[in-house]
Amino acid sequence: MVRYKPYERYKDSGVEWIGKIPEHWDVKPLKSAGEFVSGTGFPHEYQGLAEELYPFFKVDDTNLPGNELYMNNHTNSVSEKIAKQLGAKVCDAGTVIFPKVGAALLKNKRRILTRPSIFDNNMMGLVIGQDKPEYIAGCLSLVDFGQLCNPGPVPSINERQLSSLPMLFPSLHEQQAITNFLVHKTSEIDNLIADKEKLITLLQEYRQAVISEAVTKGLDPNVKMKDSGIEWIGEIPEHWEILPTKRLFKIVNGATPNSNEPDYWDGDILWVTPIDLNEIHGNVIIETKRRITVEGYYSCGTTLVPPGSIIISTRAPIGYIALAGNPLCTNQGCKSLVKKIKSLSPSFFYYFFLAARNELQAWGMGTTFVELSNQSLSNLPICVPTYSEQQAIADYLDQKTSEIDSLISGIQDSIEQLKAYRQSLISEAVTGKIDVREFAAEGGAASGQDA
Repeated sequence: MVRYKPYERYKDSGVEWIGKIPEHWDVKPLKSAGEFVSGTGFPHEYQGLAEELYPFFKVDDTNLPGNELYMNNHTNSVSEKIAKQLGAKVCDAGTVIFPKVGAALLKNKRRILTRPSIFDNNMMGLVIGQDKPEYIAGCLSLVDFGQLCNPGPVPSINERQLSSLPMLFPSLHEQQAITNFLVHKTSEIDNLIADKEKLITLLQEYRQAVISEAVTKGLDPNVKMKDSGIEWIGEIPEHWEILPTKRLFKIVNGATPNSNEPDYWDGDILWVTPIDLNEIHGNVIIETKRRITVEGYYSCGTTLVPPGSIIISTRAPIGYIALAGNPLCTNQGCKSLVKKIKSLSPSFFYYFFLAARNELQAWGMGTTFVELSNQSLSNLPICVPTYSEQQAIADYLDQKTSEIDSLISGIQDSIEQLKAYRQSLISEAVTGKIDVREFAAEGGAASGQDA
């Protein structure tokens, strides 16, 4: 990593979290930078498609792929007529917007508008005066909103709290130099991160392809094949069978005890939900976010299943899969597959159902919410190799997926390091811990979002 030189002389800022600052910089309240603007609530029927005049940003839009500094992507727009009708404030390019309530506030997802836009009432904007938006956005990235926001179950912040927030103000010339530096450097880092994220996507696709190939074609490239009669499976080894799930597994439903009965909760019985399945690392689930008591267990229709059972989320969403590492039960968002035949490898069929995830989702039905029914799951056709092949394929996939997962994990660690370096550069530049004027003087980057 490049080391940048500090300024020659510093002074105490008088603000603990900022520390020392360059001697000629000023500390002023954030309101000195511009005008705060609250967002507007728009009924869903007024939210049009992308061809409408003004982008309409919601909190979720801060999570869309794209530049970490500029707000370029959106899912809704509104017309000029509707904007005027509802009295919405149209903010010009250069306005810094950020969530003002909820978990997104704590993540400090501030962005800069790149065109005249509108945002919803869960967001706030700062219309910048003469200062540089990129510099102000960089300063805001240092703010711990968790310490600043209102106490309560839902974190929130208001204009009064933000107005008096101490902020650093170098000269406009220096702000421009810092902006040039940050836009150039963060763009380089963001491009590296984007390349690594693309590589992760390719590895995940490769992982899925390896699994699908092994559980439908086997490990012997010279084996004689036959048509399975199932479009997504295609050809299978001639000696394999295609059977409905119900021939090999008993399907067990889950249920939820009354959430208002304290005696039903915080017991010793593992109770799985789709959230648990989504958050596990690896194939096996051995712990859950919540447990139920014996009283809770007998109060509802859930059923304890043995280790080795395959747990599948069958609503919200369909297709999270894990193997039970301990006896457990589930809520109604999951179904458990308990093997009927002793000589059957749960690990093989775990991988098979991973390969069949798109099919599981396609078999879901419902109007209020899509759910995979017992009947659909029981009739789902599955590949059945010999028991020895099931074990061999499971062992092979354990090794291959572990290798791929290790590669993915290493790349994810690298991305986190790049993000930490990115934030450290922003922090050091906007607080004057490093002097980047020389970088700008050497023509390090042009100003603005296209740098």
